[in-house]
Amino acid sequence: METVHDLRRHAQAAPDRTAIICGTLRMSYGELEALANRLAGVLRAQGLQRGDHVAALMGNRAEVLALGWAAWRTGLYLTPMSTALSTVELQHIVHDCNARVVVVDVALASLASSVQWPEGTTLFALGGRIPGFTDLRPLLDAASPAPFAHEPPGALMLYTSGTTGAPKGVIRPLPAPDYRGTPTFAGDLLALFDLAGDDVRYLSTAPLYHAAPLRFALAVTAGGGTVHVMERFDAASALDLIEREGITHSQWVPDMFRRLLSLSDARRRVFRAPAHRAAIHGAAPCPAAIKQAMIRWWGPILLEYYSGTEGVGLTLIDSHEAVQRPGSVGRPRKGTLHIVDESGAELPAGTEGLVCFSGVAPFAYYKAPEKTAGRTLPGGRQTFGDIGHVDADGYLYLTDRQDDMIISGGVNVYPQEIEAALLELDGVWDCAVVGVADERFGERPVAFVVPDRTHGTDAAALRSALARHSAKRLGRIKQPDEFHLIDELPRSATGKLLRRSLRDLVNEPQGKLN
Repeated sequence: METVHDLRRHAQAAPDRTAIICGTLRMSYGELEALANRLAGVLRAQGLQRGDHVAALMGNRAEVLALGWAAWRTGLYLTPMSTALSTVELQHIVHDCNARVVVVDVALASLASSVQWPEGTTLFALGGRIPGFTDLRPLLDAASPAPFAHEPPGALMLYTSGTTGAPKGVIRPLPAPDYRGTPTFAGDLLALFDLAGDDVRYLSTAPLYHAAPLRFALAVTAGGGTVHVMERFDAASALDLIEREGITHSQWVPDMFRRLLSLSDARRRVFRAPAHRAAIHGAAPCPAAIKQAMIRWWGPILLEYYSGTEGVGLTLIDSHEAVQRPGSVGRPRKGTLHIVDESGAELPAGTEGLVCFSGVAPFAYYKAPEKTAGRTLPGGRQTFGDIGHVDADGYLYLTDRQDDMIISGGVNVYPQEIEAALLELDGVWDCAVVGVADERFGERPVAFVVPDRTHGTDAAALRSALARHSAKRLGRIKQPDEFHLIDELPRSATGKLLRRSLRDLVNEPQGKLN
């Protein structure tokens, strides 16, 4: 009989076992269970129906995971929102997902106060008071910590940026109302990464509003382990936590590895972590040199996965395989992998094509069938939009991105979104954005702007206006830190923008650009 992994099982069997550690807070399984039940009661009291949406704007705190479990137990979709988004982006998400309830961390009161929340949406403040919001604490205190009789399962619905600029929600149907198995957000992760067990001590290094960090942390609480949530990432503090808390599993993006490797030789030499058996990383391609350096330091405990918010498939490669096949992201562990040409025909090993998967329950972009169709091939195969090839043994290598996506610090950034924002500014005739190599973030966005000559040609004033406008319209990760003014953008005979030519301009000797 298959074991069902669930928070309640561990809360009943070992209520005093530590579930979450975040800063000075230590929350037991009994406390997490009670908080999840109280949150579920508050949500039910708002008259929410199965399939309704709840949005959350929260930092890294234990209540994020409790809210995830509350949504699971009330048949609701939970949408965490990035704290790095602009006001415009937050407004789009809340309106797009038709959020009936929004929960906001009091630490983000300033950002929350600048958002025009939809009329009729219930606004809750967590951790204190925010003008115009209802303080959640008295409601939680009055709610019952006991389970509810009827608990139809809910789900997560996270947003990922789209090629047209607006973030888009990735939605799957809710499980059947009578489903009582391992939560869908946890099952595959528990099996793939050996996360089940009361001996698991997992270090969560990244913001919980991202898909992988949230799902991994929830999976550990389903499996009975302890989640150590970093309030914000710091390389030295991460090493201290791994040593002091006997961390067994951890999750990273390549930029974090760079920062770890930048620590002093003295600190790195004395690092000892005999319990640390899995350093999981993904979100962005890891340069082979960085990965090899980490394996030499930590030993063969690195596990790299390739997947995405859409969840169309997953590949995995361990350290031993990575040494033999540098640059590969492994073989498929979820779904069947295909490399296809523009017509959808299967390509042989060694030939580049579109990376797609079959055999996984399909996803859809919420209220965006045309965007779903853009990621769905005839026969139902779906893709993240990446270009790559497999070798003779079925190992996948990624070589390009279909939509010229920029991955900055593990976050997907789409050039078209930035371009649309810059084109709103008077004085901009045309523009294009490309990702260029960056030692810290892997990539960063750089903008090329064709000035509208009817507005004059004061280059310094235009650059200043562009910087101010992007700071207002875009989240900080998406803001270009360079604005190059050029006479025209390079395009093909058919009008297609030649982004590679722009990247080459950035890499040319100084003096070639304005």
